[in-house]
Amino acid sequence: MVFQQVDENIDFQIKVQDGEDFAPGVTLATVVGSAASCLKAERTALNFLQHLSGIATLTKHCVDATEGKIRVLDTRKTLPGLRIMEKYAVQTGGGYNHRFGLYDMVLIKDNHIEIAGSLIQAVTAVRQQRKRAFIEVEVKTLNELHEALELKINRIMLDNMTPAQTKQAVQTIREQNRKIEIELSGGVTQSNIVDYVDCGVDFVSVGALTHSARAIDITMHLKSLGHGES
Repeated sequence: MVFQQVDENIDFQIKVQDGEDFAPGVTLATVVGSAASCLKAERTALNFLQHLSGIATLTKHCVDATEGKIRVLDTRKTLPGLRIMEKYAVQTGGGYNHRFGLYDMVLIKDNHIEIAGSLIQAVTAVRQQRKRAFIEVEVKTLNELHEALELKINRIMLDNMTPAQTKQAVQTIREQNRKIEIELSGGVTQSNIVDYVDCGVDFVSVGALTHSARAIDITMHLKSLGHGES
């Protein structure tokens, strides 16, 4: 799209499809057109491609580490204006999208509880405004967990818990409600996600997928075809 915005006469040919693995030295695409137009579009196009490929690659590593036992989710920690593309990159890497915006579900966190006065008051306020809302509650301790389980919500988010704490929390949840969804969040990275594979959670949300993915090294090399094209 970048190349065609610069020059509609450019011929862009995809050689590697989204989601396919590729190795160093592989040609991802060829661009045929005016050298001036190609160079004008180069940096912007590569910025997108390197950044989004980095997200997809990191997501793929995290998904592989979970062995299919947990769904890997992204978060709303995306760059302004790029959320749709970054979340598409997560899907391309085998992950799943959490929320595109605040409208998708209600996630009650510590700040909301502080403002409302208590967890039960926060949940009650939501249900008064949106009776059929999907409600997820973030908990940091077992005491908060017990309180959340009394409210018949849809999903519980275990925040910044160790693998041992996570297993204990999951056991507590399943003893009371086998249907409620369980999500793990906070501090989970590519290096430690494997430690949570057998904890029993349904989802793990990883903010690093979008805010800390390393850009992939991709470059564009020109080859003259004569007559001002390359």
